[in-house]
Amino acid sequence: MLDIQYLRDHPDVVRQAAEQKQLDPAVVDRVLDTDEQRRLLIGRIEELRRQSNRQAGDVKRHVQGGGQPSEEQLATGKKLKGQLKELEPQLRRAEDELRRLMLQVPNVPAEDVPVGPDETGNQVIRTVGQLPQFEFAPRPHHQVMEQLDLLDTKRAVKIAGFRAYFLKNDGLLLEQALLKLALDMMIGSGFTPLSAPVMVNLEALVGTGYFPWGEHDHYRTQDGTYLTGTSEVALTSYHAGETLAEKDLPIKLCGLSPCFRREVGTHGQDTQGIVRVHQFNKVEQVVYTRADETETRSWHETMLGLSERLLELLELPYQVLVMCTGDMGAGQRKKYDIETWFPSQQKYRETHSASYFNDFQSRRLNIRYQAKDGSLKHVYTLNNTMAATPRLLAALVENHQQLDGSINLPAALRPLMGKASIGPKAR
Repeated sequence: MLDIQYLRDHPDVVRQAAEQKQLDPAVVDRVLDTDEQRRLLIGRIEELRRQSNRQAGDVKRHVQGGGQPSEEQLATGKKLKGQLKELEPQLRRAEDELRRLMLQVPNVPAEDVPVGPDETGNQVIRTVGQLPQFEFAPRPHHQVMEQLDLLDTKRAVKIAGFRAYFLKNDGLLLEQALLKLALDMMIGSGFTPLSAPVMVNLEALVGTGYFPWGEHDHYRTQDGTYLTGTSEVALTSYHAGETLAEKDLPIKLCGLSPCFRREVGTHGQDTQGIVRVHQFNKVEQVVYTRADETETRSWHETMLGLSERLLELLELPYQVLVMCTGDMGAGQRKKYDIETWFPSQQKYRETHSASYFNDFQSRRLNIRYQAKDGSLKHVYTLNNTMAATPRLLAALVENHQQLDGSINLPAALRPLMGKASIGPKAR
């Protein structure tokens, strides 16, 4: 959520941001109209209260002097109370409507974010690693894994429906090793590890900016909670409603959780394998910083670098993109994606995403800190994928597959797996 004063002072900037993010800029005018109505009501109510207080004081002094209030005084007091009774509900409705509309206003992109309508406007800023060279046609990850008895999608679909899967044997152990390596890196970098809840309330999803825009992509339970698509929701909401101390910032959290996404609008895409699924596991990074965009941008690069370091340890080639305005979330101020190479498809696929928001999320969640000068400010928030499986697992399998059908393991995973490669099970 933006500061209402910022929106009053810069309506054209916010309208442009909405247009660039492919959202309706008319919401800005609806906000300003409602805000004006609210302020007029506040002025009228405050004046009526002043008159009512003066009138009540006059009556009290008159009674204390031994007299009785006149019919005119009584009528005036009744009239003022009636006017207040009529206007105060109008003010509450205007305030509720203003908050509802403010939740639909997007964040303003940073100045260095490229303007573009969709993914065609994203810009590759660097490419890292050598593409693997095979003496054979590289096979899709699911074929390699099924041959090694690491994956079963046919039985999973019978049980759980489309995009379901079983990881089996070393397939499961390899996924756990990936997550453990990522988690160990987070802990080594000073992040507090948490096992994050995956069922959260509406307030957490609104607070982090996933609602109202992304409601269609979330599963809702019968009791009104929602399954999250990332532990970012729980981690960013961890200090909701709290006032922190500046000396405790930055706060660095990492979450390990299952994640759920409906994948609405992806019918017919990635129907084979485990690149696009409804349920997956993820290690996520979240950081709260001081209200300083320079510091926040520095952390944005640091968090991105941690994900890049993981891919380098996994010996996977990748590219980093800065996302354009039309391909970033409504709440994001700037966003990087990392795409990892998939040999069977001869293209890079998204495996990581890093974003910063300034105070967009913290205003919605009411997370503040007391600065050294005694003032209260909203924290700035960031998040980034550290490792999301099974998509990262699929990239690992494809890049490290061998002619005989086995999978060579990068050195960083060998101690966790207790072996250097995964081959067919001994019969």
